[in-house]
Amino acid sequence: MLGSPDAAEDAVQDAFIRAYDQLAQCRDPDNFAGWFFLILRNRCFAERRRTKREAVADVSQDELPGPGRADRDAERSETQQLLARGVSELTAEQREVFVLKHVEGKSYDEIAAATGATVASLKMRMHRAYDRLRAYLKERT
Repeated sequence: MLGSPDAAEDAVQDAFIRAYDQLAQCRDPDNFAGWFFLILRNRCFAERRRTKREAVADVSQDELPGPGRADRDAERSETQQLLARGVSELTAEQREVFVLKHVEGKSYDEIAAATGATVASLKMRMHRAYDRLRAYLKERT
């Protein structure tokens, strides 16, 4: 959600500190993960508002391209970078549902439980995110 692994690590550390400081405010200890997720999500939103920078997610390559695959791998890497930039252009709410659905692999019901949003509103955010990504990619290809 923040666009860089370093920023994400900082947000998680800050969220752990905030959770520890506010542990007494956790009303449902059985749902600690959901409560912590909300703290972390709010921390990510605050960081995005504070910095207002558009960081591009690092795209790592696990292996070196072999002969005959260089063009295909370069094109794939370009596409991944373009998509990462497109995701960074989404609103914070759109990016949140997109990342939770497509990166974390969560269902709409799980996302709704974690965020407090309705499934219908999450689907609408996702639809709008798809529209924005489609337009972004169309402009750049």
